[in-house]
Amino acid sequence: MVVLNVWKNLALLSLGIAMVCLGGCTESPTDEQLAVWRKEASDRNAEIVAEKAKNNQRREWNLVIQGQTATGKTETLTWPQLQDLATASINTVDANNIVHPKQVFKFTGVSVNSLWQKLGNQTEIKEITFVCYDAYQVTIKIEDLLKYPIILAVAKDGQPIPREQGGLLYLVFPYSQYPEIRNKYDEGMWAFYVTHVIFGTEKAQVRIGNRELNLVDLDKLPQVTLTQNVGYRVWWPSGKVNLHGVRLRDVLSLAGVNLNSTTSVVVRGKPPVYRKNSEPIELATEDILECSIILATRWGEEKQRIPAKMGGPVTLAFGDDCSSKIKNQRWVTFVEELTPQL
Repeated sequence: MVVLNVWKNLALLSLGIAMVCLGGCTESPTDEQLAVWRKEASDRNAEIVAEKAKNNQRREWNLVIQGQTATGKTETLTWPQLQDLATASINTVDANNIVHPKQVFKFTGVSVNSLWQKLGNQTEIKEITFVCYDAYQVTIKIEDLLKYPIILAVAKDGQPIPREQGGLLYLVFPYSQYPEIRNKYDEGMWAFYVTHVIFGTEKAQVRIGNRELNLVDLDKLPQVTLTQNVGYRVWWPSGKVNLHGVRLRDVLSLAGVNLNSTTSVVVRGKPPVYRKNSEPIELATEDILECSIILATRWGEEKQRIPAKMGGPVTLAFGDDCSSKIKNQRWVTFVEELTPQL
């Protein structure tokens, strides 16, 4: 496509030259002139392709709202809808700008408070969790949303936020206006490339083919407990933790999956990084059968549910009896789907 566009631009350029020559041009362009024109056409083509890719990326960037929504259903806001909602602005330093840490920028975006007021179940929600493309997540208390103007920024000083600076959706806190908020939400809470917002915590549901299992289904299976250090990315206690759940092989059996004819199982979580076909979280059948790979639904001494702020309600965990190769795989949060590979 790029090559075709280059030659298309060159053809148009040649046509323009020919038309000019019809009006009195007597000399053919030199090789140097042709080289310059080719470069100009090629550079312009690169600009067009880059701009098209950027625009496509913006059109395809949606924000998915889940959990305890006002309608009880998943809501999806498209990029144009987010642009329409981006009416809030705050002037603040950028916690992740290490080059100019004291410079104040004008961030424009969607008020998280307004998002909650419009789409959330306001009688039950105490916190909101933001999930990022790379499976990072942060959680904000509702009481702080009411007190501070926290936004999902789409622009910085009037320009779209580059991916390397947190875009396309960047969770921003008003550090300059309310310095005390830094004590509650430090630099690590400024979430890059947000893709999902979860009001409260979702109900546990795991899809396997045409079957969808909920917490009641999972609780009917034999329950196991792992007591060990966990491999989740953030917001879990250090040291040994009790994880309670069900073996992956039992879950697959309940869904009617014949592991004897299955070569592997792909585990997919909510964050887009878990759903990339190029880098799947894939577990071999022999490992599923031989070691303690579980779907955890509770944690701690009191067996409390795993909240969204910790990657719940369902997470993938590996027991200490698994090989180091298996345990070193990504511990998946927000597990939503198991896909047998035959």
